[in-house]
Amino acid sequence: MSKVLAVDLGGTQLRAGLCAAAAPAAVEHIGAWPAPKGLDGFREAIARMAHDHGAERFGVSVPGTARGTRCLWIPNLPWLDGVDLAGLFPNLSIGLGQDAQLALLAEVSAGAAKGLSDAMLVAIGTGIGSAVLSGSRIMRGGQGAACSFGWACADLDDEGHDRDGWLERQASGRAFDAIGRQAGFSDGRGLVAAARAGNVTAIDALARPAKALGVSLATAVALLDPQTVILAGGVAEAADVLVPMVRAAMAKQLPPHLRRVRIEVGSFGKDASLVGAAFAGARGQQWDEIR
Repeated sequence: MSKVLAVDLGGTQLRAGLCAAAAPAAVEHIGAWPAPKGLDGFREAIARMAHDHGAERFGVSVPGTARGTRCLWIPNLPWLDGVDLAGLFPNLSIGLGQDAQLALLAEVSAGAAKGLSDAMLVAIGTGIGSAVLSGSRIMRGGQGAACSFGWACADLDDEGHDRDGWLERQASGRAFDAIGRQAGFSDGRGLVAAARAGNVTAIDALARPAKALGVSLATAVALLDPQTVILAGGVAEAADVLVPMVRAAMAKQLPPHLRRVRIEVGSFGKDASLVGAAFAGARGQQWDEIR
């Protein structure tokens, strides 16, 4: 039976799992290590794991843009920029994708969006990742960066930034931490915990990032008409506090027939990109076509 080595490669950590190609949702963790510091270390680690576990397929999620088997722009791992993984691992069948797109692949294949033809995923962590399923196909775009909602902007006076999009500066995990400290709390988690307990200062502090997120998502919903919006990443843990505020902001910017779009938390939590990598590895380069 063909085996898949699934890897979720982040800016600071490499997480790996193994599964049968026929059962990607059942991927089992085999370890987590600091992210390689260079291409040689990455090649050696993957080749060793594939050999040790008898894997013939390799699915990998990266924190940046990719097309086919080539990494294009991986800002936190620049040694991968322009690298064709097929050249590094000629004996492996490869499924490569951006982390948010593969997280959506997991949710569409076996999670919160299973059976749907149109869905959005927004992963809010250190930054904001996003992906869209439209007509039963995950949109990748010409540079592998389609539907990057972290760069959506609702401020005509904003001057822009080379590395962080407007919405990331308003409502990413880093933004919530900064807002929490400014309001007198330890960080974003402390801010959310206080809001959950009814603290008025915390609730007021959450109003602006929640509005920014709601306005940006309303724009995306108006353009794409998804059946559901899936929240992933660390901030999804605060969905009980944030979703009512986000939905209120969305409603003001949407026509009546789009206001009932579902907003729900993903099924796979922090493992979504790893499960998605397993599905990509099992399906190969055409993993974006949902069957």
